[in-house]
Amino acid sequence: MQNDSALTLITTSFPINGDGSEAAGSFVSDLAEELATRVPVRVVAPGPATLREQWADRVEVFRFAAPEKPLSTLVPWRPSDLYHIGRTLIEGREATRQAVLAGPTAHMLALWALPSGHWARQISREMAIPYSVWTLGSDIWTLGRMPLVRGYLRRILQDAHTRYSDGLKLAEDTQSICDRPVEFLPSTRRIERTRTGFRRSSPPYRLLFLGRWHPNKGVDLLLSALNELQEDDWQRIDTVEIYGGGPLESAVSQGVEQLRAQGRPVQLGGYLDKSAAEAAILRADFLLIPSRIESIPVVFSDAMKLGCPVLAMPVGDLPRLVASPPRCGLVAESVTVAAFATLIATAIAEENADFVPGLALSAQRFDLPAIARGLEDNLLRAVSA
Repeated sequence: MQNDSALTLITTSFPINGDGSEAAGSFVSDLAEELATRVPVRVVAPGPATLREQWADRVEVFRFAAPEKPLSTLVPWRPSDLYHIGRTLIEGREATRQAVLAGPTAHMLALWALPSGHWARQISREMAIPYSVWTLGSDIWTLGRMPLVRGYLRRILQDAHTRYSDGLKLAEDTQSICDRPVEFLPSTRRIERTRTGFRRSSPPYRLLFLGRWHPNKGVDLLLSALNELQEDDWQRIDTVEIYGGGPLESAVSQGVEQLRAQGRPVQLGGYLDKSAAEAAILRADFLLIPSRIESIPVVFSDAMKLGCPVLAMPVGDLPRLVASPPRCGLVAESVTVAAFATLIATAIAEENADFVPGLALSAQRFDLPAIARGLEDNLLRAVSA
């Protein structure tokens, strides 16, 4: 960018603990480091306290104090949460201002629309620095359904120079809110490993769930579906590994214990860091995505790059990405327990289909260096226009 001006990323998703609980945050840190090979990057992100830290070469992080609970779980009608929301809005805006004042700034990129886009819009109006917005499903499919929030979200998107969404359907729905062009820009992490051997081509298969234990992610549907499998089905399963954490932790633990009491080979673990997550995907023959609501989860692109087909619910972009020839997995007929149980039983009933061409094609869509180059080029045009 001109005169070595920096790109400022404003996000509520950035690693703090490095324990695997921040999948989206891991993606943002990888993106920041990739962008930094071309332009200095400053990141505005939550942390346990307000501080300024050097994250990597040419990547500086401006932390703002945020509550321990994820911002997405706070609700404004609960007095204690309302206080934390108010403080976070103030702290995030000030951290954004400090990041922009730290040196020449060419452009701000908000990940995601709220509250990051709110801070970007405020500082843009104050300092005349252009900003762009990258939306998540929670921005559009949850917050966008609230009438007053939807109106403000529309203004944030309309005032942005460029609008991105990390899903195909999400881009269409974002455009319906702001009546402006929205580009599809997939989110993906840097993968350190590669598959060096073949997956199993016949039963018994290894199945893997890796993600938040939240109703949107459907881990409860998965456990119910596993309970519906017949004895013959279980003879074709080597193991089911379930990793993660979240608000359904108690229900997940109980569900796994019930399955184990029946002699089912189910393993339960907490969040995995990136290296351990890659190793788990490489062990698996199928990645399970039983989500009720989804765009394109980061774990999907991880699986594509590591050569692991997926078994998914028909939500968001997954039917288009998974089932379109050449296939990179299989999709359930509906978002129900029975349909997902049928999907698993079908996938493990016979020799593993040849998903290699579909996996290779899908992996190309999620090439992080290419994504970073395209993003930086777009934002450079925004500055020079």
